[in-house]
Formats: sequence, structure tokens, C-alpha cells
Amino acid sequence: MDWTHYRFHTRWHLPVPPAAAYDVLERAEGYPRWWPQVREVNPIDDTSGVVRIRAHLPYELTFTARETRRDPAAGVLEIAMTGDLDGWARWTLTSDGSGTLARYEQEVHVNKPLLRRLAVPGRPVFRANHRLMMRAGHHGLLAHLDDAH
Repeated sequence: MDWTHYRFHTRWHLPVPPAAAYDVLERAEGYPRWWPQVREVNPIDDTSGVVRIRAHLPYELTFTARETRRDPAAGVLEIAMTGDLDGWARWTLTSDGSGTLARYEQEVHVNKPLLRRLAVPGRPVFRANHRLMMRAGHHGLLAHLDDAH
């Protein structure tokens, strides 16, 4: 087993139609306004940028995100990541009653030296850190959507 390889799956229920959720999620530069752990998104060009995140544990991750799929009709947003994390992440948005089911999938290898050294003993803590970050993002997005309407 490669202890530096992670797969994450998260589901968020959002009280807005998929198109409204997509409009917010496609603007990555706005994430720091509603997702506390996304500290910075600095655009490089129209399809890529440098992202800096820090969740509850005392380390930051920085990576370059490059858009690989933007498909509003299918409700899909996907990026490739290189840097402290190498891999991909994808949002898939579908109707869920009067709202949206936002599915987040991520598959990455961790390159940050400290996290590689702590890969085996730290794995459960790193996974919990990711869950907490995703929970905070969900709460932040719900508040942001509520403020917008």
C-alpha cells in the first residue's frame, strides 16, 4: 500500500438549484471568502492558479490547480493538482429535490516531505483533518448561499 496516496469522497446537500451551486463553485478565487481553510487562490491565467490551504493541523499545503474540465451542462468541475499534492479533484452537481447534491471526489499523492515522513502514523489524523476541512467548507458555503439569497 502507498501510504501517501489518498482518495476522498464527500457529499454536500445544498438548498439551491445545481446552476446556482455551480456558479459559486466554478469561481475558485472566491473560495477563501466562504471556506476558512482555503487561505489563498492566486490566478495564474484563465484556467490555473496557485492554491494555499491550511486546515486544523499546523501545516499548509500549496499546489497549482489547472482546470481539466468545466462542463456546466453536466454539472462537472475538475482540476489537476501539482505541488504539495499531485492528483485531481472533481465536483459533480446533480438535482436533489429542490436543491443540489454536490459530490466531491479527490485522488492525490502527498509530496510535502513532513507528511510523507509521517504517512503511516499520521494517516488517520490526516484523514480526520480532511473531513473537518470539508465540513467547514460545507458550513461556509451554506452561510454564503444564505447571505446571497
